[in-house]
Amino acid sequence: MSQSTTSQPKSHEEHGRHEHAQQPVRDIVHVRAGEGRSVWLSGDVYTVKLTHEESGGSLTFLEASVPPGGGPPLHIHADADEAFYLLSGELDITAGAHTYAVRPGDFVFIPKGTAHRFRNNGIHTARQLLLFSPSGVDRFFLEAGSTPVPGTPPPPPEAEDLPQVIAIGERHHLFQAAEEPR
Repeated sequence: MSQSTTSQPKSHEEHGRHEHAQQPVRDIVHVRAGEGRSVWLSGDVYTVKLTHEESGGSLTFLEASVPPGGGPPLHIHADADEAFYLLSGELDITAGAHTYAVRPGDFVFIPKGTAHRFRNNGIHTARQLLLFSPSGVDRFFLEAGSTPVPGTPPPPPEAEDLPQVIAIGERHHLFQAAEEPR
């Protein structure tokens, strides 16, 4: 689980006379390696590291483990930008009319309203970090995903109740996109 520590407000002298000194104080969040709430979704494992509530609505942060063949279908976040940072493995990220071959250390930013998906076409599991701004997408993952079973790989996406996942996504402003004919 994450640890929260309440910050103490600084005086104007300590903080300088900057306008941001009037912002509300938020809790500091420290999530240790291997911690966070994990779910299976679309054949992948997602671990929520920072929730909507913990960030005060500013961002959601997830870690994803994407096995070979894994990745979600083409979809759109109606009200959140998404950023990807690949830690290991290989992913193909399709956004708009382009597909990017993403390797460790690569970063991809996708503005809200852009149809996109990622797929692991490699032979090794890929690990990536996902950032959504503003936050709230964590609520979709936690509601639509299923509880992982230790020692067991995630089930393939076909095993999910797709109509239910789509309905949950729509409640969280995440919509399936039509595939372009090839």
